[in-house]
Amino acid sequence: MIQLLCVHAVAAVVAPLLFRLLGRKAFALLALAPASAAVWALTKTRAVFGGELPSQDFAWVPQLSLNLTFRLDSLSWLMVLIVGGIGALILIYCGGYFGHGASRLGRFGGVFVAFAGAMLGLVTSDNTVVLYLFWELTTVFSFLLIGHYHERQPSRQAAMQAIIVTTFGGLAMLAGIVALGTVPGGSFLLSELVGNASAGVLGAGAPPALVPTAAVLVLLGAVTKSAQVPLHLWLPAAMAAPTPVSAYLHAAAMVKAGIYLVARLAPGFASFPVWQPVVLAVGLTTMIVGGYRSLRQYDLKLLLAFGTVSQLGFVMVLVGYGDRGVALAGLAMLAAHAMFKAALFLVVGAIDHEFGTRDLRELSGLARALPGLTGFATLALASMAGLPPMLGYVGKEAALHALVELGDWTTFTVLVIGSMLTVAYSLRFWWGAFADKRGVEPVQAHRLDLRLSGPIALLGLGGLVAGLMPGRLAALLAPHADAYPGHAGHLTLWSGFGLPLAATLLIFTVGTLLFVRRRQVSRAQSRFRFPSADNAYRGVLRAVNNVSADLTAVVQTGSLPSFLSVMLLTTVAAAGLVIVTGVTPQLSPLRLRDSPAQAVIVVLSCVAGVLIV
Repeated sequence: MIQLLCVHAVAAVVAPLLFRLLGRKAFALLALAPASAAVWALTKTRAVFGGELPSQDFAWVPQLSLNLTFRLDSLSWLMVLIVGGIGALILIYCGGYFGHGASRLGRFGGVFVAFAGAMLGLVTSDNTVVLYLFWELTTVFSFLLIGHYHERQPSRQAAMQAIIVTTFGGLAMLAGIVALGTVPGGSFLLSELVGNASAGVLGAGAPPALVPTAAVLVLLGAVTKSAQVPLHLWLPAAMAAPTPVSAYLHAAAMVKAGIYLVARLAPGFASFPVWQPVVLAVGLTTMIVGGYRSLRQYDLKLLLAFGTVSQLGFVMVLVGYGDRGVALAGLAMLAAHAMFKAALFLVVGAIDHEFGTRDLRELSGLARALPGLTGFATLALASMAGLPPMLGYVGKEAALHALVELGDWTTFTVLVIGSMLTVAYSLRFWWGAFADKRGVEPVQAHRLDLRLSGPIALLGLGGLVAGLMPGRLAALLAPHADAYPGHAGHLTLWSGFGLPLAATLLIFTVGTLLFVRRRQVSRAQSRFRFPSADNAYRGVLRAVNNVSADLTAVVQTGSLPSFLSVMLLTTVAAAGLVIVTGVTPQLSPLRLRDSPAQAVIVVLSCVAGVLIV
């Protein structure tokens, strides 16, 4: 695993040179780096599912528990296939997407491969601190990729918004990681941490609120990374990035980091009283808000962006629920979403590349002009809408069956409503991209570059093939699902008559009706809108700027004695607190309760020093 990370690092460093020598052909060579990770994972399939989990452990800074510990289990195996396989396909796609006059391709290709390497490290690391380092590397690289067109103001703003929001969540997650690693029964090894949480020994003897608070802080990091409400605003804004970036970061890789972390921790932490309410409240709200907002979009890329937010909420609920049957459905949906959403973003990129627009009001007749692209896009849309026999249908049906068995009617009902919205915006995408429209001139027939159409075809067919083999897929996903408590669950194309089948028919019926009556729906939406997260974000930034300006005006007076007084007061306050209260016994010879006279002398000495200054 270390060797694969080195391959990505070397490829990222030599990328600019490759592009100077080979031009756009260098994308094909760079694709070998993520492809090598996917191939390596496939070669380890027998070992992973035979119980002999490949692992590597190198001492780095053992005094700080910073050891390079990597481990490949069934969940990591799935994520490496997604990160490596889809990453390689998108790099090949880039060779046809970027024109001859495209600039800064060497920088773009190097950062893209570096991001793929950071994701590889993130999903295979068994050390929580090292996982955090890779987590923040993905944040930095995504900032550079989103802001690739840095001469454009929307790109710069989107990149800043993404790094501010996700870094905020990352710092909260770091605090949670440190707390979970230092409490009784805690560990900086991810596998040990989850095992101790499952055994009920995590935090034994610690303050009752400490471990739940730490778990919520880690969840906050996952929520920001996977664009959950109310911190979802950065993902639609990130559509200012080149479309291949959207297909990889915002469908298959970066946003999956948060989902991966929840799936990794849920087997141990879902039993904590605070875990499930937070996951369900955030995930279900995200699914509804994202689906609702997607029905208002005319830009195909923005439609997919809000649809991605909605689907991420759906998957978050499933993998974080804490039940084996629901988790099995969630893992299937994780794989399905990576394939169909990456394919659809690539479809939008191909349409924009060939016809110069993503506005669904300006596109007509594309189904006749590009029948092959239309067919593969239809497969991806069918998986997103949950139509049989696609993998998206298998995962959705498994989730509905599991929730019926659990008797959780609230979650069941919200998922049904969210799925209705999913069907509606899937139909809206197909109609907007491919249908004939009155008063709009049909596009002319085109022949797509194989580098554009090939990855789309493979991803669209991947959802179909996986959906036709639910039993085999269930066997591959079972090892991680077995870590969850609860009933077994199942993946199947047909589970008989019952409430889930009735709910599915209702989903298709109401979703189709919402699309057919889209004008009435649009008028209703114009009268009711969810509170804007963008307005809240801008309000927070304005408040921070105002407070900073006011504080600077008070503190930065230009007086040297004033500066020295502030510095000394801060030092005295910090050191005096430790000395007087004995917070750190090893460094505290004076304690208020033991020697009040000495403590008073220390305080008076500090005051005298300030007055002298």
